Amino acid sequence: MKKLFSYLCLFIPVYLLLSCETDNYDKGEGEYSLMRADFVEAHVGSDKRVDYVITDDGDSLIAEPRFTTKSIGTADTTYRAILYYNKVKNSEGKMVAEAKSMSLVPTLNAQSSTSDQKKDPVKFESLWTACNLRYVNVGIILMTGKPDEEDIHQTLGLVCDTVIQHEDGRQTACYSLIHDQGGVPEYYSQQCYLSIPVRSIEGDSLRLTLQTYEGEISRTLSLR
Repeated sequence: MKKLFSYLCLFIPVYLLLSCETDNYDKGEGEYSLMRADFVEAHVGSDKRVDYVITDDGDSLIAEPRFTTKSIGTADTTYRAILYYNKVKNSEGKMVAEAKSMSLVPTLNAQSSTSDQKKDPVKFESLWTACNLRYVNVGIILMTGKPDEEDIHQTLGLVCDTVIQHEDGRQTACYSLIHDQGGVPEYYSQQCYLSIPVRSIEGDSLRLTLQTYEGEISRTLSLR
């Protein structure tokens, strides 16, 4: 799935065709004991190659060497991703990112709630705010399998149910994850990460509600 990093207006419908695949390129026989994984904003230059990344910890690292994956289809843009890399010094003594592989991460923006939106169950893993306060990250597990027809797929989305106004003037944005299993078989588990741009959330805190196989759950975290 190709998903460009972009900020869409709140309440504009945004359904994402899910594809949690890892794009591998030549890994060679590197020093994997140094490898780390970080959520990043990966900047792509005019040659459709990643030239630098900004991690959720706030580090800005040049990609050396520059690299691409099969999911990168647009030049001069930024992708949300998980980067697997070695953080090493180059010949000039600067810390750089020596990439090993990269997986794109879908970004979700809320749409208005309607009665026909499905909330098929998922398995909840985690919810946290990035250290740089730019994203809320969600970890879930989907049940999946090989469908009989090629055009069958799962879809995920996000809806804003309400915004709670507190007496102290603060606001809590109440969101729900929407999920349509879409007829995909539920044979095995597949981990998936999603990111919500904080600037798209109209609130000082976020309450996210998900339908799980054990029932509905809600988690709340501060955005400030």
